[in-house]
Amino acid sequence: MDTFRFINIGFGNTVNAGKIIAIVSPDSAPIKRLVAKAREDGRTVDATQGRKTKAVLIMENDRVVLSALLPETIRARAQGTREGVAEAREDAAEAREDAAVTGQDSEEVREWHY
Repeated sequence: MDTFRFINIGFGNTVNAGKIIAIVSPDSAPIKRLVAKAREDGRTVDATQGRKTKAVLIMENDRVVLSALLPETIRARAQGTREGVAEAREDAAEAREDAAVTGQDSEEVREWHY
């Protein structure tokens, strides 16, 4: 029986860490094309909550997951390192600051713990 290990990729969204093939930055032209093609084919899962995409997760099932967290943060969480925990706290603080700037209700902003 397989065990599942889920990691938070931002805003309460989680993915199965064992199904991640790659975690990459969205800035290169090939990744932009890959994301565009996945959107056309309906294979994209957008977990950014309207924020800028900072990481693209390529999954085993041919899905492409978009996250507002940095690739380094997601990698650290997948590896379960202490840096991942510290970065998760920094991301929560950043999300609260973003909410203050955009006028979001503070109750809408979730602080996640790892």
